[in-house]
Amino acid sequence: MSAVLQSEDHIQTHLSEPVRGAAGHSVRPGAFGTAVALSCRACGARQALGAEFACLECFGPLEVAYDPAATVTRQQIEAGPHNIWRYQPLLPVPADVAALPGMEPGMTRLIRAHHLGRELGIDKLWVKDDSGNPTHSFKDRVVAVALAAARELGFTVLACPSTGNLANAVAAAAARAGIRSVVLIPQDLERPKVLTTAVYGGTLVAVDGTYDDVNRLATQIAAEHEDWAFVNVNVRPYYAEGSKTLGFEVAEQLGWRLPRQVVVPVASGSQLTKIDKGFGELVSHGLVDDTPYTMFGAQAAGCSPVAAAFQGGHDVVRPVRPDTIAKSLAIGNPADGPYVLDSVRRTGGAVESVTDDEIRDGIALLARTEGIFAETAGGVTVATLRKLIQAGRLDPDAETVIFNTGDGLKTLDAIAGQVGPTATISSSYDAFEAAGLG
Repeated sequence: MSAVLQSEDHIQTHLSEPVRGAAGHSVRPGAFGTAVALSCRACGARQALGAEFACLECFGPLEVAYDPAATVTRQQIEAGPHNIWRYQPLLPVPADVAALPGMEPGMTRLIRAHHLGRELGIDKLWVKDDSGNPTHSFKDRVVAVALAAARELGFTVLACPSTGNLANAVAAAAARAGIRSVVLIPQDLERPKVLTTAVYGGTLVAVDGTYDDVNRLATQIAAEHEDWAFVNVNVRPYYAEGSKTLGFEVAEQLGWRLPRQVVVPVASGSQLTKIDKGFGELVSHGLVDDTPYTMFGAQAAGCSPVAAAFQGGHDVVRPVRPDTIAKSLAIGNPADGPYVLDSVRRTGGAVESVTDDEIRDGIALLARTEGIFAETAGGVTVATLRKLIQAGRLDPDAETVIFNTGDGLKTLDAIAGQVGPTATISSSYDAFEAAGLG
């Protein structure tokens, strides 16, 4: 669709050229804000903005590149809406994006985790709790940016393959925008996630297979339906940029500074790499000081291809077949796996994995100490934090942020056999006293 751009001058000239979207749809000037091109993460070649996700030169993955001369200030951001659109100058979205119907995710709580930190032996610990988003996961962020791109590119259907949280976010965002949604999920997905997708009234298709099977099918469908925006396929470069807002918010909520260490759950790996990218953009724009930070990745042992590659000293991530209660992280062939390795190695971090029993313990520990009920991905992150501290990989004296990316009400089955009533008694005070509950 798009010609490869060979120079920065050509990129600047191209800003005034029409971008072609779905079915030849013409995109209005400024549709992608300060974004100027799509850049290949493998070979560096650039091509025009549009509905593309693979490099025309080497078939590597594309990401959004921005005008290096664009300016943004703290004051400009702080004057913006109390959601991710306050960071509009740093995202591939139009200036009027906040006025469009949407879910308005973002600016979720950053909680000082005193009790959890005391129990684990870490002094300055924070939890970025993204369960407070409209559909109770961080996926509302990425879908909001993908929907903005889909609108500008002329797509008429919002679609995705999903392990659950993305399904919720796409179905809800499409309903709010007044367009059709088509969501594909593995047939063994947690029932709460199925119900909280189906309730929005879109098309929900359960596929007999793993997420990787579902993803392959979605890619085939996207190739045949040119007016369907698969948020994590044909508009993936825009979608992925939404995860940067997690990094932006953490820095702003800390008083415009970067944390020393972060622990991020890894599924496709995009969230970790984009938080890393977001930190770098804040530094390049002079919004925060250029202080060192360390990235740590967290995976479930039943689906830990990135952790295995890291621990084996490999650059190639070998696909696996998932077998874990952490279904939201159950991507056996993670698209951003190699880039996760780059981020953690460059910053001096690591990728670790934890068992299903450790995941359950992590969920209970966070709930008991901080009153935050995390889904299984959050349990992975807490358990990994504990493992990293015990192994001496993470500095317990350095300020650390961990990310809870979803609500525990979505994954009740994971802890159903682990918790329950303290006691069952008859309706008398004597029975209460006899049970030793006073």
